[in-house]
Amino acid sequence: MKKIMVFGTFDRLHPGHRFVLEKALEQGQVTAIVARAANVKRIKGKLPVESDEDRADALQRSFPTVTVLLGDPKDFLAPLKKTKPDLVLLGYDQELPPGVTESDMGCVIRRLPAHYPELYKSSLTRNER
Repeated sequence: MKKIMVFGTFDRLHPGHRFVLEKALEQGQVTAIVARAANVKRIKGKLPVESDEDRADALQRSFPTVTVLLGDPKDFLAPLKKTKPDLVLLGYDQELPPGVTESDMGCVIRRLPAHYPELYKSSLTRNER
């Protein structure tokens, strides 16, 4: 079975996040890396609404067959080196962390299509609450 990895903030888990996980599960055994709040702040300029642990717990409750891990606080590539996935799936608008290129990933990278981004993009749902 293929080892699939997804990563993201997964703040206030919504149907767009679920879409990514469901598509990943169709392709193999999934490991989801939940970004640390400090890294989210560094990359997106704002902290997630939920704590690292709450985001990981929500993801694990919603997808019990997925291995959910918190990201490394300093090395974005550490989970990739440890897990050695066959495939990394990115969300339609997901960017790689600063200083990381696709060639650094060591596996195939694919981008998923959008899932109603006008409704479920995290920045939109965050602004509504």
